[in-house]
Formats: sequence, structure tokens, C-alpha cells
Amino acid sequence: MIDLHVHTCFSDSSMTPATAVRFARLAGYRAVALTDHADGSNMDLILRQVLPLARQYGLYAGIEVFAGVELTHVPPALIPDAIREARALGAQLVVVHGQSLADVVETGTNLAAIEGGADVLAHPGLLTAEDAAYAAERGVLLEITTRPSHALSNGHVAITARAAGARLVINNDAHRKEDFVSAEKRRAVALGAGLAPAEIEAAEQAQRQLVERLVRAAR
Repeated sequence: MIDLHVHTCFSDSSMTPATAVRFARLAGYRAVALTDHADGSNMDLILRQVLPLARQYGLYAGIEVFAGVELTHVPPALIPDAIREARALGAQLVVVHGQSLADVVETGTNLAAIEGGADVLAHPGLLTAEDAAYAAERGVLLEITTRPSHALSNGHVAITARAAGARLVINNDAHRKEDFVSAEKRRAVALGAGLAPAEIEAAEQAQRQLVERLVRAAR
């Protein structure tokens, strides 16, 4: 299993990065991306702290560890520049907090994340058909989430992504050790969103391919 959306004490989790890595490993994950909530005020701080740890712990913890950010509540007009800035600061992965039904993210965030070339658009809420088609064109991965508060629109995301040919990933948006769900729970959430077994495997494959690209880039 792979989780590309994990939070630590550098944003709104009580887990230190090492704790998050350890509990992910114990839950059976083979790769994680630490992606704390970030904007222009703190992304440099997060990445300066987490990048060295990710590189070092990935060698010894029995799990691949990557350092990124989840751009959150950034005004849509600034998101493409924020994505570029995060990459310039060394982010291995850039996630954007999408227009979840559980939050008040500004309208236009989904489109800006896709326009800016984010790696993953997290919990995109009532994703439009046009944005899903653009995500397919741009290669932006759309998230099915196991986090209950954001999972309200999983079914809509699955249907809209399918119609557009956009690729999906399955993430936990982990904030606590209990959020690293088992393979069985992960599959059940995906099935509950309406994904067919072949679509679940395609989502897992998309995550494996992204991790392979990150590993190559880190060499």
C-alpha cells in the first residue's frame, strides 16, 4: 500500500514525522509522502525540516519516505506560482487541498491546482466534468479519500473521473495513527465509492508509478 497524503506536527497532526512513518510501516504501507498544510508563509520551513528526514529515514525505516506539501487555502490565482515555488524548494510531491464538502476552500481551487500541474488534487468535492477532463489531460491525479469528513463526495469524484478518463489515487489524509487504514478498509472505501475492482487496481498502479518516478528523481 502507498499513502501520498500524510500530515505531521508541522501542521495539524500530533504525530512527528518519525511517528507517522513508523505507524504507516506498522500498518503495512511501503511508501508515504509527508504533505503538511502549507502556503507562502511556511512551505520553506516545512520542507527544510522534513526533506532531510525523509531522505535519511527512507534508508532505515523499511518504507519509502517522501517530503511534500499540501497547499491549503491558497487563493486560486496564486496556486500555480505556489506549486512552482514548492518544487523549487525541493518538494518531491505537491498536493493541493481541493474543494472538499467538509471545508470552505475557495471556488476555483480545483481548476488552479490542475492548471498549475499539482501531482495530486486531494478530496476535490463536487468536481466538475470540465475540471476532471482537464485533470486527465494534465496528468493530475484525483483523490479518493478514506478520511470520513472528506469522503462525502468520493462517489461523485469516482463517477466524474471515470467519465473523463482521469486517473485516481486512494489516500488516507492521515492525521493520527488510526488513519492508516488496512488494505481491507482501503478497498472497502473504494468499492463504496463505486469503483470496480479493475479501477481500484488502476488507482493503486497510478500510485506505484508516481512512487517509482519519485525514486528515480531522488537518485
